[in-house]
Amino acid sequence: MVRAAFGDDWDLALANDIDPRKCAAYRANWGPDNLIEGDVADIDLKVLRQPIDLYWASSPCQDLSLAGARRGLSGARSGAFHSWMERVDQAVRSGFAPRILAFENVTGLITSADGNDFRLVAEAFHARGYRYGALEIDAIHFLPQSRPRVFMIGVRDDVSLNANLCLTTGSSPFHTQRLRSFVAELPQIFSASWIWWNVPAPPPRTATLNSVIEVEHSDVYPETEVLKTIAMMEGPSLQKLRRAQETGGLHFGTIYKRGRPDKEGRVRQRAEIRMDGVAGCLRTPAGGSSRQTLVIVRDGKVSMRLLTAREAVRLMGLADSYRLPQSYNEAYRLAGDGVAVPVVRHLKHYLFEPLMAAQTNRVAA
Repeated sequence: MVRAAFGDDWDLALANDIDPRKCAAYRANWGPDNLIEGDVADIDLKVLRQPIDLYWASSPCQDLSLAGARRGLSGARSGAFHSWMERVDQAVRSGFAPRILAFENVTGLITSADGNDFRLVAEAFHARGYRYGALEIDAIHFLPQSRPRVFMIGVRDDVSLNANLCLTTGSSPFHTQRLRSFVAELPQIFSASWIWWNVPAPPPRTATLNSVIEVEHSDVYPETEVLKTIAMMEGPSLQKLRRAQETGGLHFGTIYKRGRPDKEGRVRQRAEIRMDGVAGCLRTPAGGSSRQTLVIVRDGKVSMRLLTAREAVRLMGLADSYRLPQSYNEAYRLAGDGVAVPVVRHLKHYLFEPLMAAQTNRVAA
């Protein structure tokens, strides 16, 4: 999806993923050229000994969320960050340090291990000769999906920064209180390298959930399943559903089923609905509850079905020309593991490309 965001304006030096299913989807859309399937730790150093302007990494997020018991960057999956930084090390030592480093993950990275994981990322950028700053961006600004993510962006120390790219304080809409608190607690040696990137908010979003839905899709739940799901709703969710029924017309909503404690402290599965024209964050944990149920209220009558694979990738900002895996689960996982295309495109336009236009101040050895 990063490749989709950069489009033909940038040349691809290499792409990498350890998941053969994701690699197959990549080849179906972009071809096999410069795709390396396998562990990032096993990438041949020869391919890094070339002038590459931008390294982008989105390491697995499971260990930074409740799904991975918050093991953080010490977890086996999210810990792929360390292998990526080792590849950066090798590029630096070979004289091919990229101008820009970009690392994306869930916002749980900011608070994981009491902030120590995010501090580790900052220290890693600093140790390799980069100034850096972070942005907390929710895809809801661009797409009808709530998907908050944090983006750490670093620029090589010898790159001259245009004053328009930087703010003196964390006053951008993407500088959250969590980020400001994090920087306030950074040791001075690392906070001195911090940059408050000046990335503007996009124009108000006009797309709603309605605009991505395949309205005439017929694969709906039987009525018994609909009634069972409604019975799992508590007050607020039930009120939202009833309000849509009473209003009349056509309405769409989404449901996730979550375990919630009852009054006795026992965890029971609840159906939580949102009817505000926005889907919940696409997820990929194992189990059927990770997939969103679409709710259709048409003139008071309620029907339900799974969100389709095409609807899921539309919620990530991919065009309908994007070739999907044939398996529903693989296509849905692809969407849930991805990065929102218009968010990356926004960063490309307002940050990466201006940084590429900046001058470098290298000192001869």
